[in-house]
Amino acid sequence: MRHFGHIAPEVRQRLFHQEPCEFSADSPARLLSAALGATLYSPATRPRLADDIVKQTGRGVVSMVLCLEDSIGDEDVAQGEENLVRQFADLAARDGADDLPLLFIRVRTPEQIPDLVRRIGPAVRLLSGFVLPKFTGERGMPFLEALATAEAHSGRRLFAMPVLESPELLYRESRVETLEGIFRAVDKYRDRVLALRLGVTDFCSSYGLRRAPDMTAYDVQIVASVIADVVNMLGRADGTGFTVTGPVWEYFRVQERMFKPQLRRSPFLEGQAEELREALIEHSMDGLLREITMDHANGLLGKTCIHPSHVLPVHALSVVSHEEFSDAEDILRPERCGGGVLRSQYTNKMNEVKPHRAWAERTMLRAEAFGVANEDIGFVELLAAGIPA
Repeated sequence: MRHFGHIAPEVRQRLFHQEPCEFSADSPARLLSAALGATLYSPATRPRLADDIVKQTGRGVVSMVLCLEDSIGDEDVAQGEENLVRQFADLAARDGADDLPLLFIRVRTPEQIPDLVRRIGPAVRLLSGFVLPKFTGERGMPFLEALATAEAHSGRRLFAMPVLESPELLYRESRVETLEGIFRAVDKYRDRVLALRLGVTDFCSSYGLRRAPDMTAYDVQIVASVIADVVNMLGRADGTGFTVTGPVWEYFRVQERMFKPQLRRSPFLEGQAEELREALIEHSMDGLLREITMDHANGLLGKTCIHPSHVLPVHALSVVSHEEFSDAEDILRPERCGGGVLRSQYTNKMNEVKPHRAWAERTMLRAEAFGVANEDIGFVELLAAGIPA
């Protein structure tokens, strides 16, 4: 699979200076953690889940979570488990099963992990891992131990994606201690922790809050403070940190059909970019676009998504611009390893080799996963090209 792999090769060639790389579930963890992109959640009880997964594959989705936790009722858990077993068998029997997105199951209890792996049987080859809810150092260790046991019994590499959403993490008096406990747990299983996910909806619920569609998570100060501390203690660029993904965007009033005709009409015509951008904003995408931009500015990569219309904006804004790539390339040149300051090729900024090196390395990893846009290509062109015919 690859990002934007669902669009025609000749279109990709027009869009990209460097195309996104191909990867699979067996690729190195470092690449997979950067390539998760818009991780689309789906309730595990959906009766045509296998068809849904195949459909979303054709729309550019590269990672999905099949949820047995908050998205279904307590009384539906057993049905959801049975449905997952059937749907994985269905997927494994289809042609092209190896080209499916990275698939994860969000469980409720540690015991579900080895039980589901056993029941899924040979089709476990399609499973990339598990999402671990309400993760703290104390509650998380049994999940990680269960994952290690299931992996050993199945012979299949399985990743964990803990969700950081507990009240202890939100409350100021317990936050540092909770973060320290989380770090100890995930550090012990570092090779199997693919990314840390933020449960911002749970954070808001502790105070009876809900952000409006024109506001980002960063506008809710109590939530912004948690994100900052999570990145501070768990997202460092010194080799001790982990990939932290962006919070869910819970609004989906904008359907593709509302702006698709405008984007299709003239996505590459000179002078249309601002008009198209205004059309997107008018249809309430402004909040989502601003939040994705703020995610990147705050060190987050990828995003939890609950609606397919969110996927393309996340991926389009994850593509590295030609200017970013040029700066990163200059900073990482071998002859620059001693440091110094140089003017960017775009002649609009100074690049300091040592302070900007970690940024440049992260940018190059994102470029590998999402590609580098051609010099005259922006978000609108990438979004328009990605919308299925």
